[in-house]
Amino acid sequence: MPKLLFICSQNRWRSLTAERLFDGHLTHEARSAGTEPGARVRVTAGHLGWADVIFVMEKKHADRLRAKFSDELRGKPLVNLRIPDDYQFQDPALVALLRERLRTYFGVEPEPLTALAAV
Repeated sequence: MPKLLFICSQNRWRSLTAERLFDGHLTHEARSAGTEPGARVRVTAGHLGWADVIFVMEKKHADRLRAKFSDELRGKPLVNLRIPDDYQFQDPALVALLRERLRTYFGVEPEPLTALAAV
């Protein structure tokens, strides 16, 4: 089962929303973390070691990961979703944007994304 890690700054809105999209997913596992000291869950080498694919919301997140965890990132796909910090947790516009960007990455929309039923 592929393991997906979603990263934003504070792990409160964007990356946590992305993680929740995969709650109960049949073929993927997901976790999330943040790059900043005050993050709800701060990214560690262990998170990166666990993940098969790492998704960041902005280029600055990829830059921070590369600066601090270059060894742990070696050989792992690092995908920039290009989602600005303009959304609240589970914002329907954020959910739609995440679905669109993940569809682009996976080629098809990963289903079932059980959290979408609540939106």
